[in-house]
Amino acid sequence: MAVFNDEEQQRIRTAVEDAERHTSGQLRVCIEKTCSENVLDRAAKYFHQLDMHRTKLRNGVLIYVATVDRKFAIIGDAGINKAVPDNFWDDTKDDMLKHFKVGDIVEGIVTGLEIAGEHLQKYFPHHKDDSNELSDDIAFMDGE
Repeated sequence: MAVFNDEEQQRIRTAVEDAERHTSGQLRVCIEKTCSENVLDRAAKYFHQLDMHRTKLRNGVLIYVATVDRKFAIIGDAGINKAVPDNFWDDTKDDMLKHFKVGDIVEGIVTGLEIAGEHLQKYFPHHKDDSNELSDDIAFMDGE
């Protein structure tokens, strides 16, 4: 699935790595072209499929984007949801949407990762013994 070129993929991967330098939270990006169901349900499906619920502190975050259908969601695991206010992701989604509206998907995703990393370090600061529990690569799905 050639949604992003190599440089764009590396930019997103680097944003994941940079965000995780400041938090024990684990971030992933999941991309597909179409989303045939409720966007939050679809994101939750991939959250589990990617084993994001298996992190030690239950602090995984998935940024899901369906590029053709122009839908996206941010899903946080149980550990995050217990620690943060109900509207925790609202400003992140708003800032991402500003970029998406002008067609800059990569910048929107990078912005979301940067903000997520900043927010998460307040609740899940990075510790020197933290390990990278999830892949930093983009998960490209086929829309099935």
